[in-house]
Amino acid sequence: MPTSIITTDDLREFKMELLDDIKNLLTKQSSGKIKKYLKSSEVMDLLQISPGTLQNLRINGTLPYTKVGGIIYYDVEEIQKVMEENRVQHDLSS
Repeated sequence: MPTSIITTDDLREFKMELLDDIKNLLTKQSSGKIKKYLKSSEVMDLLQISPGTLQNLRINGTLPYTKVGGIIYYDVEEIQKVMEENRVQHDLSS
């Protein structure tokens, strides 16, 4: 399995991409273009995570969900809440 080194520049780039995704999500929601509930595949696309990561978020209670007829749904507001609660802010100027 190849090993890769993650630099602070990589982390900054990831942070900026994640912030852009969150801004887009908030813009879509405020304009009424986004649904109230998302299916697993939509959440994986939105957060750019794998099925295993999404399953781990469900299992450990990080991301609440509703299961109806074998289909798992996620409340968009809950996703935003989890993102805000887990926000990490570093002072990179030092």
